[in-house]
Amino acid sequence: MSIEREFDWNDTIENDSTFEILPEGDYNFTVKSFERARHSGSEKLPPCNKAVLTVELDNGEKSGTIYHNLFLHTKTEGILCAFFTSIGHRKSGEALKMDWTRVPGSKGRCKVSIRKWIGNNGQEMESNQIDRFYEPDYDNTSTYTPGKF
Repeated sequence: MSIEREFDWNDTIENDSTFEILPEGDYNFTVKSFERARHSGSEKLPPCNKAVLTVELDNGEKSGTIYHNLFLHTKTEGILCAFFTSIGHRKSGEALKMDWTRVPGSKGRCKVSIRKWIGNNGQEMESNQIDRFYEPDYDNTSTYTPGKF
């Protein structure tokens, strides 16, 4: 098991990246961590706070880790609602005060796609992105019968 640490300026390096694009599809996810950050603004969205999530994805055959931004702005409120619904912190249609302390370790389900763009070097680049957060499937097949033990 390798121990993570900071490199010194003169350290020797040898381990190539193991980055792999995951196939598009539906994945279970676990939020490993999040960081508070600031979006500096763009054509589509003014400056605002953002949560940078580290998300572990697994579809039973493939797994990997990606970063996902959640922007804290009224323009993206629907995405925030979908995320908190997906991890079971709210029910659809309910108001919710976002409690970010409960987010690490949360689990849900999402749709993952492959995003393509042209990099600064002129080459086509690819990365995975989360397109949609799904509502949890509540299991209504419980054998519990009120009044019977």
